Amino acid sequence: MSSFWLNATIDVLLVIYVLDCLFMGLVILMQRSKQEGLGAAFGGGVTDALWGAQTSQVLVKATVVAAVIFFMLSITLARLYSMREATPVPTSSVQQELEKASTPAVTPTNAAPVTVPTATTTPVPMPAASSTSTATPAKPATPSH
Repeated sequence: MSSFWLNATIDVLLVIYVLDCLFMGLVILMQRSKQEGLGAAFGGGVTDALWGAQTSQVLVKATVVAAVIFFMLSITLARLYSMREATPVPTSSVQQELEKASTPAVTPTNAAPVTVPTATTTPVPMPAASSTSTATPAKPATPSH
């Protein structure tokens, strides 16, 4: 899929996604709760007059449909965004020249190989500890006259 069509598809689905969110919010707020919810703000019988006596069933079905559309669009948009990130972005000729200039130069084949000295360590022998000896401080040497 070309990047133009991919971006156009994402844009169209985002518009549908926002409209679905707004519709779902409105339908949820119109549902009756124990305290009558926002449906009472429109007048006690407005929703009954619009959809008949089965208003709560219509609103529940509309909520379910809007929620299914919401989740399907969420998954689809996530996949499309990951596809868009995976597609390589075409670069201009100027950007290609800059990338060539920033890569390190290749050494000629007749050049001597560069050796990197490695640090070698030799183990230092540890003095043997005697279990019977006690450490005594050394006496300073007295100067002779």
